[in-house]
Amino acid sequence: MKAARFSLLLAVCFVAAFPIHAQARKLTAAEAKDHVGERATVCGQVVSTRYADRSKGQPTFLNLDKPYPNEIFTILIWGGDRSKFGQPETKYAHQKVCVTGVIKSYRELPEIEATEPEQIGTQN
Repeated sequence: MKAARFSLLLAVCFVAAFPIHAQARKLTAAEAKDHVGERATVCGQVVSTRYADRSKGQPTFLNLDKPYPNEIFTILIWGGDRSKFGQPETKYAHQKVCVTGVIKSYRELPEIEATEPEQIGTQN
């Protein structure tokens, strides 16, 4: 009887965890602003980049579809994670990319913080 309960508990946990691993909704950079708080994949062209090595947290900014200061979506890589990406400001410059994560809003602009290289994929 305990084995059956344990099996049922495992099945419930698996089903409950499944949506976490489900494929994220695919959005354009322009659509991201309407999906803050959601997990999604946002795709676009990296048109401007900046490694702010003298700023707090040493962020790297990858702006999709419209360059700074008119950016509409940003991929943010903090300095503590930067070494995992190499030199993202040159690696992804002028590339079509998709980034997956939770869309956040900073100063009313949508962004996804990338902490692992697997979050960013390039397109042809």
